[in-house]
Amino acid sequence: MILLIIRRIRKKERKKGKKERNVIKKEAEKILKYKDLTIEIQRRWNVKTKVIPVIIGATGTISKPFRKYVSNIPGKHEVKEVQKTAIMGTAHILRKVLL
Repeated sequence: MILLIIRRIRKKERKKGKKERNVIKKEAEKILKYKDLTIEIQRRWNVKTKVIPVIIGATGTISKPFRKYVSNIPGKHEVKEVQKTAIMGTAHILRKVLL
C-alpha cells in the first residue's frame, strides 16, 4: 500500500515538472520573440528596455522565476489572483465548449 502511494506521488511530481517545463519554454520563446523589438526601441528612443515574460498555464501553472518577473512590473500584483483568473478563463472556455 505504501509503495503504491509513493508511486502516485512521484507520478504527480513528474507531471507537475512537465507543466512547469512548458511554461519555462514559453517564457524563453517570448523573450526571443521580442528581442528585436527591444533592440529597436532602445535604438530609436535611447531608453533602457527589458522584456518581462508573464506566462501562466491554463491551470494556473507558473515558473519559479515568475514572482521575480512580476515584481519588476510597477504596481501591486498578487500571484494567487493572476492564477485564479487563468483558471476561471479555462473554466469559462470549457463551459462554452461542453455545454
